[in-house]
Amino acid sequence: MKQQLEAIRKAALDAISDAGKAEDLEALRVRYLGKKGELTAVLKQMGKLSAEERPVIGQLANDVRAKLEADIEEKMKELADKAMELKLKSEAVDVTIPGKQEKIGVKHPMYQVLDEIKDIFVGMGFEILEDREVELAEYNFTKLNVEEGHPAREWSDTFYFTEDSSILLRTQTSPMQIHAMETRELPIRILAPGRVYRKDEVDATHSPMFHQIEGMAIDKGITMADLKGTLNEVVRQLYGEHTVTRFRPHHFPFTEPSCEMDIQCHKCHGAGCPTCKGEGWIEVLGAGMIHPKVLEGCGIDSTVYSGWAFGMGLERLALGHFKISDLRLIFENDVRFLEQF
Repeated sequence: MKQQLEAIRKAALDAISDAGKAEDLEALRVRYLGKKGELTAVLKQMGKLSAEERPVIGQLANDVRAKLEADIEEKMKELADKAMELKLKSEAVDVTIPGKQEKIGVKHPMYQVLDEIKDIFVGMGFEILEDREVELAEYNFTKLNVEEGHPAREWSDTFYFTEDSSILLRTQTSPMQIHAMETRELPIRILAPGRVYRKDEVDATHSPMFHQIEGMAIDKGITMADLKGTLNEVVRQLYGEHTVTRFRPHHFPFTEPSCEMDIQCHKCHGAGCPTCKGEGWIEVLGAGMIHPKVLEGCGIDSTVYSGWAFGMGLERLALGHFKISDLRLIFENDVRFLEQF
């Protein structure tokens, strides 16, 4: 039996020494020290020994068990240390390697212009308003003196949600004028930017979704001269003192008299080019004195109060401000283009 114990000791120690994984060590522990292990099987035969041999063999068996347990524990620690060393080595960071430069985004050029416009009007005492994009036809058309049958109300021009043409994606920011007149105390000075939608073909200066900025001022004694002076000052602050503008007579159902304001083309300086379609000028806004019928429809006495309103295209203002030749560049999200701003 002594020879058996020595043989088990030698075989187990060799196996423990050669083990390369924790799973192998656990298997060896079960094989030699488990309830059905080789050492346990030998100890079960001690009943056959004489009284003199039992203490000697018992002590030897305990020594073998203790040695195997100690070596297994030591080997387990050795394997754990080696695994940790390999892990640390694989996860090591070379602090001398240059770091990766993260690209930091910037505000879109269109919204840079919008912020400038807001600052200009806030400096003039205007309040910034935001409102819904899904609108009632009553506010988008009827209360703005755009009667049934007007071409602007056609399905070919407007995105309607309902068969009766009562709910739509707003075609202009002008409905905010009506909401402001119905809910605010006089005098009123508001600036209302937002997205609008029309069934326009996409080209260098048109898009089916674009941004408008609606402005309105209502008070006693307001005239067309106030409108022209305000708009000229805004354009000059935005584009520079030497910006050339012109006002052309026009017709809008909700203003009377009405006009359109153009700025001289920033690409050709009036000579004519694809950006301005050969005209030398780019239309940036429509404006006029608020029609008395619109004022009266909102409960404002048109014999006491007057007001002006305008709607300008934000994208076209950005084109001129940053000297961009094609409106489509603003919506394409081409990083090569956006990185320039």
